[in-house]
Amino acid sequence: MNAPGVFPLIAVDIGNSRVKCGRFNAPPAAEAAELPQPTDSATIDPAAGAWDELDRLCGNQPAGEFVWWIASVQRQTTSLFVDQLRERGASRITLVTSQDLPLTIQLPRPDMVGVDRLLGALAANKLRAVGQGAVVVHVGTAITVNLVSNAGDFLGGAILPGIGMSARAMHQFTDLLPLIDMQSLSEPPPAVGDATLAAMTSGLYWGAVGGIKQLIELYTAQIGGDPLIMLTGGAAPSVAKLLPGHARYEPHLVLAGVALAAAAAK
Repeated sequence: MNAPGVFPLIAVDIGNSRVKCGRFNAPPAAEAAELPQPTDSATIDPAAGAWDELDRLCGNQPAGEFVWWIASVQRQTTSLFVDQLRERGASRITLVTSQDLPLTIQLPRPDMVGVDRLLGALAANKLRAVGQGAVVVHVGTAITVNLVSNAGDFLGGAILPGIGMSARAMHQFTDLLPLIDMQSLSEPPPAVGDATLAAMTSGLYWGAVGGIKQLIELYTAQIGGDPLIMLTGGAAPSVAKLLPGHARYEPHLVLAGVALAAAAAK
């Protein structure tokens, strides 16, 4: 189908911890210099069963009037989500794969790459200058740092444990270290912790930032030039301020990638 046939669209990003949805009423303009932004968005916690957010996002329109493109890295949540859509009468549902993306993937098994990583690269291609590469960082349950070549090809990247995941591991595999909540961290903590909790927070946060910085440095050396650096995810705003150059935070990066892929659909 052509682009008008897949709009109005609700783009869905199913991660390991939450589901993000964005409503796009019309295809993004091909000549637009910025990423498409949803006219409305919703975040759903599958564990809480807060599916009424789907109804709010649809507004006065039935769910069946929308096309649903779902990018997922969590199979069980995807099954629950699709069941909810079908209960609401939605039938035009696409589970996005690497084959749906107008993106050259320079890897032996594109189908084995997290589709959220690929969609971030697709969105970066909308913004990077001609001949400029990009580094795309997802700060979520896991942290991924991905490289886009100067020609716009997805080259791969690195996957690190997320800050919250590392916090749970420290608690689980030690006797005395407490479980701390790192999910809502909005400002960098002091580097020198004056107690165990503060020291853990410092190590978790600055360890993640250090890993991201080092990977960006290595990727920049590999492709040369000054790559566009983009971040998305929960702790991304605070991390972006600490990175070299002009790192850009995009809260709806993956949803924008879904909208761009849908607009290019044939």
